[in-house]
Amino acid sequence: MRNYRNLEIWKNGIQIVKHTYALAQKLPTTEKFGLKSQITRAVVSIPSNIAEGCSRNSDVEFKRFLEIAMGSLFEVETQVTICEELKYLSQEETKEIKILLIQEAKMINSLITKIKKANS
Repeated sequence: MRNYRNLEIWKNGIQIVKHTYALAQKLPTTEKFGLKSQITRAVVSIPSNIAEGCSRNSDVEFKRFLEIAMGSLFEVETQVTICEELKYLSQEETKEIKILLIQEAKMINSLITKIKKANS
């Protein structure tokens, strides 16, 4: 069993959650059950799936949870873009979260690649 608390991808995921929740607070109240709910659920899924994957006994299972985390990351990135397109958030407001999302995607992808190589 891996200790997820030691993984930089998990730590970065927690930072992404904090930033996303701060941005979600800026969304209109009419989006409480729409975009706000969707983006906060998706962002929590990133570090949660990394942590859950660490509890699995095989690298194959861990890789699968990393892939799910990556899917959630792409979902958050899309929802941030939607918030910009709808003029709920400005590009300046979303600049930092986009940087964090790109960094996280690279780290997750790198770990997935490392696991694939180790198991081939």
